[in-house]
Amino acid sequence: MLSERDAPIIAIATAPGKAAVGVLRISGKGLQAYANALCQQTLEPRRAHLAVITDANGQTLDQVLALFFPSPHSYTGEDVLELQGHGGPLVMSMLLDRCLAFADQAQPGLPGLRRAMPGEFTQRAFLNQKMDLAQAEAVADLIDAQTHAAVRGAGRSLAGEFSHAVANIQEHLLRLRVLVEASLDFPEEDIDFVTQADVGGQLGRIMQALTLLCGKAEQGALLRDGMKLVIAGQPNAGKSSLLNALTGQEVAIVTPVAGTTRDVLTQEIAIEGVPVHVVDTAGLRQGETLDEVETIGIARAWAQVGNADVVVLLHDLARQQEATYMGKQNDLTAQVMQRKQARSVLLHVFNKADIAHPNTPHTQDKGIFISAKTGHGLQELKHQLLQSVGWQASHQEGVFSARARHVQALEKAQLHSAQALACLQQPTPALDLLAEELHCAQQHLSELTGAMSADDLLGEIFSNFCIGK
Repeated sequence: MLSERDAPIIAIATAPGKAAVGVLRISGKGLQAYANALCQQTLEPRRAHLAVITDANGQTLDQVLALFFPSPHSYTGEDVLELQGHGGPLVMSMLLDRCLAFADQAQPGLPGLRRAMPGEFTQRAFLNQKMDLAQAEAVADLIDAQTHAAVRGAGRSLAGEFSHAVANIQEHLLRLRVLVEASLDFPEEDIDFVTQADVGGQLGRIMQALTLLCGKAEQGALLRDGMKLVIAGQPNAGKSSLLNALTGQEVAIVTPVAGTTRDVLTQEIAIEGVPVHVVDTAGLRQGETLDEVETIGIARAWAQVGNADVVVLLHDLARQQEATYMGKQNDLTAQVMQRKQARSVLLHVFNKADIAHPNTPHTQDKGIFISAKTGHGLQELKHQLLQSVGWQASHQEGVFSARARHVQALEKAQLHSAQALACLQQPTPALDLLAEELHCAQQHLSELTGAMSADDLLGEIFSNFCIGK
């Protein structure tokens, strides 16, 4: 009986719904005979053939273009058959069912053919060394990309730029490990490998390369995941107006009535290619008689504040002279500081600069001054938003797609490299500890490309792919 990883798999590779063309993909070992029988002709490698797929009674199901890719020259590294048929959901479903039934009934058939799990085609490409783990993740990132910059970043990772940078650092780490191990294995030799080879200098250069790579990975993770921006403030501070101004659309209802926004509104925008998930919330107030709906809306608003990357706290410049308003605003500021995450950034934004009281001070050190109505200050706000999460526009062209796990692995490699340098700087370096720290740094780098990955990690990564990819 075939194992799960060896069994042939089948899936519809195109998105659900009506389309001009739908693609069915089959991958497995020894697929040629089955493919020829199913398509009722001999399929030449990498050449499109017009084929008629019939049901069990010999009736035509669909006319398709059939392409056969023999191992190892295919996406998965196994034999692959792609059937490009008409893209109706029902006809594609019937075509898939027919391929499964044909695998069991025909001679020659394809024993064990089963429906693919999410991401299983790309997982097999990884397992068959058609791509490393970072490149495999870039496939999903390319599909999910929300901006042009994210597409380009995922393309760089898929082409191997990230992997090559990691491999280069690993190679230098390996050389250092060899030198240190030599000093440990041959202590009787009158040669100081560590000093002569300038291990300290080499380690310093490795740390510089890790710092640069980690910075790019952080930028890439931001391109992939974007930032969550939550707009908070008292009722009628202009939160919905700011949402409309940032998106350039009238997505939120704006009225002078306090409590107009009673639920969370979310819109997706892009600032310099960085995806931004903008969240408008209900006006935050307490100590007043509120109806049940607004109470729920305020609770949801606080939940969003607690899960934000950046919180924009709106201040109403038109009410800066009102003692009651200012007292509530000070209390609100303290609550936001208490409820937001430690990593979250709080930006103070002063709205309604177009109608502010003449005596209201407009000092830039207090925050960002804008008018959501006229657009004044919006560019400065966008710049500050990107700056607050560490985005560097000058590095955009060299950024590749990355994930939080990539950043974490690089940070761990940096930590062990720093500890290795600390060992080396001792009056009498403990070479065994130095060797272990270098080994740990290399291990964390190996996690990036999948050279050392547990099965449960692979399962988690590929389960987030779409079926058929």
